[in-house]
Amino acid sequence: MDQLCPKPSTTHPRAADVDFDGGDLDCGNGLLLLIRKHIDPMPRGGLLEIRSTETSVDEDLPAWCRMTGNELVSFTKQGKQRSFLVAKGQLAERRVAAAGSAGMVLVEVKPLSPWPAVAPAPAIRPLSVMGIGSWPRPRWMLQAAHEHMEGRLDEALFQRTADDAVRLAVSAQLQAGVDVLTDGEQRRDSYASFVASRLDNCQLIPLTDLLPLVDDPEEFARELRALDVPAGDVRHPAVFGLLGRSRGIAVHEAEFVRSLSPLPVKVALPGPYLLTRTMWMECISDRAYANREDLARDVVRVLREEIACLLAAGTALIQLDEPVLSEVVFAGPATQRSFMCGALSARSDSPAELAFARDLVNAVTAGFPLDRLALHMCRGNWTADEGKALSGDYRPLIDTLSAMQVGTLLLELCTPRAGEMEILKALPGHLRIGVGACNQKHAHVESVASIVAHAEQAISLFGAERLLLTPDCGFATFADNPVSSAATAQAKLAALAQATQILRDRHRLG
Repeated sequence: MDQLCPKPSTTHPRAADVDFDGGDLDCGNGLLLLIRKHIDPMPRGGLLEIRSTETSVDEDLPAWCRMTGNELVSFTKQGKQRSFLVAKGQLAERRVAAAGSAGMVLVEVKPLSPWPAVAPAPAIRPLSVMGIGSWPRPRWMLQAAHEHMEGRLDEALFQRTADDAVRLAVSAQLQAGVDVLTDGEQRRDSYASFVASRLDNCQLIPLTDLLPLVDDPEEFARELRALDVPAGDVRHPAVFGLLGRSRGIAVHEAEFVRSLSPLPVKVALPGPYLLTRTMWMECISDRAYANREDLARDVVRVLREEIACLLAAGTALIQLDEPVLSEVVFAGPATQRSFMCGALSARSDSPAELAFARDLVNAVTAGFPLDRLALHMCRGNWTADEGKALSGDYRPLIDTLSAMQVGTLLLELCTPRAGEMEILKALPGHLRIGVGACNQKHAHVESVASIVAHAEQAISLFGAERLLLTPDCGFATFADNPVSSAATAQAKLAALAQATQILRDRHRLG
């Protein structure tokens, strides 16, 4: 069939495996998300029937098929009612499948009960060195991740492959001399969107499917073209029903790292404000939630369940990532919004958003031991080009950060974009401060002397007992778009470790 100008037929030549009715939705008002909801779980060659009464779909759906590599098999039309039969991939890939066996089924939400008890964890010493979270993935790990998302690699083999990648990431950190380990986020497609592959009634969709949904599609398309990888390979979480957590989000990551070393383990989770801003899309989320505040309540619940299980598994530090805070205060009307911050949905004025973010974080952490909880923020880590990331000092964020109920703040402080460190002197004295002391965006490795000097400035402000040393952000926030190589990442952590040994000797913190 000519997909450039499809002509309707009277009937479809084959029966669909899955079908749904999109009503009068157009491609820019939720239809593409519903298509993705149904087609993604299907096997290659599976047939999806899409019914629609919206005339613009006649042109937009064939264009979407061409863009995504799916085959438009046939198209029928009777009055206003249209029906499109789409093969996932190509019809030639089709194997015999039972009708109705594919498609996304909404899962009943069952809150965690009873909650597990908190288990002890190794203490994190002053001046400890740790990565923020992500580590560059080997090429074979990236291939496995893509095949797994596309349904061509089963869960068991994917996890075994990821275990090998984690072993390499942990080995590199141990050789560098870190004090706290992460798993390098090897099982994740990105620092935040991966939750869609773990939570119930949530699904990853390609960023390209969001083009019709953003305020300025042309500007967003330019932003996607700035990536070093195809935008179709970068995915975004979409909510299709009430959020549930029938399996762990990252507990399996923590347990595997703990099996490799007795060192303290840190696990990063996307924060509640980030997830709410990322997941709330009125054209689809409002089918399950009346507003984003309702969605936020379930985001808080699933994160609390996950934190309880991570603490029960002996995780030493749980880090909530909230880079979108920088978008709230530094992105003005003339500033390009970065999808890296999960800032696709609308926001209100900065004071209201900061209060909303503060309340969400504090709702997540309430009742948990503060010394096991941290918050990280930066100004963007999707490209090594410093000029494309947000810029601004911490002054407009001091009150919000001070009110966060966590024990540690892990902050970007090496790049000039973060402003003067002295501003942070106003933070409460009970907070540990993880100071960014190397810039993961730069290929050159900072000298040990320069790191020591940077850390001494921090010690003069906060005291050595409160200080931790980290990179400004992760080395590979997006799996397909790392900002550092593994060799550079290891060298930078090794420089931090050498500097911290000098500082421990100097300040008698052995």
